[in-house]
Amino acid sequence: MTQTVSSGDTPKGMSRREFLHLAWAVAGGAAALTTGALGLSFFAPRIVEGKFGSVFDLGAVDSFPLGSVTPITNGRFYLVRQQDGGFLALYHKCTHLGCAVPWNPEKGQFICPCHASAFESTGQVINPPAPRPLDRFPITLVEGQVKVDTGIRIERDRTSISDVVYP
Repeated sequence: MTQTVSSGDTPKGMSRREFLHLAWAVAGGAAALTTGALGLSFFAPRIVEGKFGSVFDLGAVDSFPLGSVTPITNGRFYLVRQQDGGFLALYHKCTHLGCAVPWNPEKGQFICPCHASAFESTGQVINPPAPRPLDRFPITLVEGQVKVDTGIRIERDRTSISDVVYP
């Protein structure tokens, strides 16, 4: 006896073709999710204490002499102690094209090696083409300790006495 199947009936289960389509779809979805997760982790900030983007604990207020400019290399900024005792944390990038701006102690200025922009110790432009003063980072003085938060960069159109933090 032979059993016949009418054209309206389909056998139960999945054909090989349907299985392969499903397998490829699952593999493609897994690859897309993995790629997306790796991409997001690449752009996620990695804040490590003592590295750029975190808070730097620089030590006692008294360890910075009046009128000094101290480079904090791993923080990418200069800690400036004004003659009147106030503090400024200035980003080391020129506001013209982003070149690293070194402190020139002989001239008492920050001088950009790319296009000769010059800045006072307050960050004020004294020789263009830089369009505005050096950016700064917020400073907090906690129990006689100087702390600088490099996670917050403050762009300025002009310098102000309110930029300076006093002990």
